[in-house]
Amino acid sequence: MATSLLHVPPPQGLLQPLVVPERLLLGPGPSNVPSRIQAAGGQQLLGHMHPEVLQVMDEIKAGIQYAFQTQNQLTLAISGSGHCAMEAALFNLLECGDTILVAINGIWGQHAADIARRLGANVYELQKPPGEYFTPRDIEKGLVQHKPSVLFITHGESSTGVLQPLEGLGELCHRHGCLLLVDAVASLGGAPIFMDQQEIDVLYSGSQKVLNSPPGSAPISFSERARKKLLSRKTKPKSFYLDMDCLANYWGCDGEPRRYHHTAPINSFFSLREGLAMLAEIGLESSWERHQANCARLCQGLLNLGLELFVKEEKVRLPTITTVRVPEGYNWKDITAFLIDKHAIEIAGGLGPTAGKVLRIGLMGCNSTSENVNRVLRALQDALSSCHRSRL
Repeated sequence: MATSLLHVPPPQGLLQPLVVPERLLLGPGPSNVPSRIQAAGGQQLLGHMHPEVLQVMDEIKAGIQYAFQTQNQLTLAISGSGHCAMEAALFNLLECGDTILVAINGIWGQHAADIARRLGANVYELQKPPGEYFTPRDIEKGLVQHKPSVLFITHGESSTGVLQPLEGLGELCHRHGCLLLVDAVASLGGAPIFMDQQEIDVLYSGSQKVLNSPPGSAPISFSERARKKLLSRKTKPKSFYLDMDCLANYWGCDGEPRRYHHTAPINSFFSLREGLAMLAEIGLESSWERHQANCARLCQGLLNLGLELFVKEEKVRLPTITTVRVPEGYNWKDITAFLIDKHAIEIAGGLGPTAGKVLRIGLMGCNSTSENVNRVLRALQDALSSCHRSRL
């Protein structure tokens, strides 16, 4: 009788088995998940306050400290994607009326500026064309002119393929009374970064790139300088979910008994723990070297195909995501679709300021191999010879 009251029938799609195709994910992320990390994520759930889960969280914290090369006590993983970590950093560092300087040479600086404006901050922008990077002189000019309390800059700009040099920026910011906030979502584990040595005040990343874990957890760390700024806030952060004071307690960063804050994504934490464990087993330096070597192989192969690399200076090419100009006369959508349909390989088009201009090829974590370099180069060669009818 109750059934007769139902006006919406069961969705037919949900009455069919779930089908997920096998693909090699060589786009800007997410990456393929190794079987070891898949198995970790498939473990049976435990309660989010169980001691075994808290132990996993402690191990994640230690793994992030290793990956970031930091001894910061306020180190943890946000229950959310890299975007969520960006918001956590900005929500906790900024109050209404604070001044932030955002270095923009791609989409992630644009997003940071957008979030900061929503918080009521005074936002000033340093602009560089896509494919270019900021020099210390560029940064100092902005610091002197705008006197910000925070500088945001992207280490691995995945929309353009630029690896931003960070040497000296932390010291420069501190000389001008400013905190340095760095986005390393696309670069962590694939390019050298030294949070403490480089005097970075807030650093965050994501789980789905080099760490080869599913999206949904995001490493983040705050220096002692940044922590003091949090303690001196006049108002609470706009977000309860991302309040670092609450999260610090839940993650055991404040020395107090842990209290419930939110129901964490337990299985995502299991996966992240294994991703960090695999990075620790490989070793940071070996991981950096492998990503650099395979990026160089890919770049040379793309040049051999007659393609043009988007980032001109080799020293600032992001080892994890390579950008190549869409060859003249081709529609990038036809190329990416061909690779999916004929080779089961994902690469991506541009994003934000590079939309329609570039193809983006990712080699991250377990996907960064010479075999995958050869495979994607063969697939691209096939696409370039097979997509003539799609010429504009």
